[in-house]
Amino acid sequence: MESMRNQAQTALTLVEQILAEFQLQEEDLKKVMRRMQKEMDRGLRLETHEEASVKMLPTYVRSTPEGSEVGDFLSLDLGGTNFRVMLVKVGEGEAGQWSVKTKHQMYSIPEDAMTGTAEMLFDYISECISDFLDKHQMKHKKLPLGFTFSFPVRHEDIDKGILLNWTKGFKASGAEGNNIVGLLRDAIKRRGDFEMDVVAMVNDTVATMISCYYEDRQCEVGMIVGTGCNACYMEEMQNVELVEGDEGRMCVNTEWGAFGDSGELDEFLLEYDRMVDESSANPGQQLYEKLIGGKYMGELVRLVLLKLVDENLLFHGEASEQLRTRGAFETRFVSQVESDSGDRKQIHNILSTLGLRPSATDCDIVRRACESVSTRAAHMCSAGLAGVINRMRESRSEDVMRITVGVDGSVYKLHPSRKTGTRGKAAAAKQTQRGSSNVFSMFEQAQIQEFKEAFSCIDQNRDGIICKSDLRETYSQLGKVSVPEEELDAMLQEGKGPINFTVFLTLFGEKLNGTDPEEAILSAFRMFDPSGQGVVNKDEFKQLLLTQADKFSPAEVEQLFALTPMDLAGNIDYKSLCYIITHGDEKEE
Repeated sequence: MESMRNQAQTALTLVEQILAEFQLQEEDLKKVMRRMQKEMDRGLRLETHEEASVKMLPTYVRSTPEGSEVGDFLSLDLGGTNFRVMLVKVGEGEAGQWSVKTKHQMYSIPEDAMTGTAEMLFDYISECISDFLDKHQMKHKKLPLGFTFSFPVRHEDIDKGILLNWTKGFKASGAEGNNIVGLLRDAIKRRGDFEMDVVAMVNDTVATMISCYYEDRQCEVGMIVGTGCNACYMEEMQNVELVEGDEGRMCVNTEWGAFGDSGELDEFLLEYDRMVDESSANPGQQLYEKLIGGKYMGELVRLVLLKLVDENLLFHGEASEQLRTRGAFETRFVSQVESDSGDRKQIHNILSTLGLRPSATDCDIVRRACESVSTRAAHMCSAGLAGVINRMRESRSEDVMRITVGVDGSVYKLHPSRKTGTRGKAAAAKQTQRGSSNVFSMFEQAQIQEFKEAFSCIDQNRDGIICKSDLRETYSQLGKVSVPEEELDAMLQEGKGPINFTVFLTLFGEKLNGTDPEEAILSAFRMFDPSGQGVVNKDEFKQLLLTQADKFSPAEVEQLFALTPMDLAGNIDYKSLCYIITHGDEKEE
């Protein structure tokens, strides 16, 4: 036993030596900060703008809100396969603060609109706006409209931006090289049943900064840390040489993801970084983003794990076929591994889905690999942010400056904090005290109660057993009256006998063991989609929420549906919804 412990400790020591490459010293971070500032300066200057890696694009947003912005506004948000329409009511609150109330709806964008023509896409967007205005009885008003458009754009004014190129699976022809606001205005005019005053188009970093300002008036920086990474900030107009005028300030979109494309980060790039870059869709580009963004973090960890396997320090020197597949270790696994409560159960389950049979030591090593990659990403991001704030301080000739940074993005929102980890360890301690001799030990008490409610929903005759007639009646209540007999038989056969609550719980325990949360939610939705179309009807789902088990109130249902991607026919795209629930962001193509 002592020999095994010594071997494990030796392996961990060698692992730490390999992972030490990811550690950035204070002087390293200062180098990154100084180089970021230098490239920002080059991007702002007219004579060096074209060759600068940090482009510093003017947004034509010339100020933060001043307090007079009250009334009703419409907001559109297009940055992925779902499109959001939001009604924003801004009023005067207490103590000089704003009162902001919102109502919003998410719409799924069909494939033919994404890949057809620009006219088809913007006609669909216009149709969604019309649907939203009908629901809220607002068609009689000509509202000011702000458009958050998270694609590469060259701004020529606050309400004029030329699309440089589509990303994220969009290919609508006739949009690239044209004014996006003009395309939206034309679509609204073609429809003719409402009027809108399109006053501004911004990207997601600017929208984040402005929305944060309503909560904290010292917010002058916006940052996105999600699939990609970018930042904006308020710059002195006298320094923005691409736009005429010296008075006041303008928000600048740094587009700092390309920092390093001219060699500024070469000394910090590891073999794993170069491999990720070479296999990407844009080799040699967006190098800073590839060190930080969620699109690349999981792949970096996968390459580190393969290195440790090759050194015979992990999984007995053997990797599964899945682990050797590019993209198999998703970024959400990094967050899930680091949020493991300490009993290694979550890490074990994730690795099991990749065809691996990890030991306790393997689980610990995988966690350290995830921590090393994500910690470096956080430090790199912080160094860039320090460069932005340091530049602002120097431009304003201030020794000390207090600035609030508005931050959004799936990596920022979902990555575990120390506080979350502490709560997880406390929960793990409680689980240990309960023991693990039966199926009930697999779940928290609150989870067991939720399963009881689900069981009672299906057990229509309340006899404590789920039978075929119970399943048929459950489907009937959801509007599915012709479920094949063999499908019902297959469900019952999984129990290998009468399905009482203990069997019901055991079945879910077996299915969830080694299954990620997204798949668990998808499995629940598939019960209401026997034809496998990937959608459930909004009205049927609403009826279930209002009438079964822990009933939702009508207001709670409407709040839920506002966040739910659906088409104009009222069908919920539950695959997109599950991805948003478990990732906090849309899936990028």
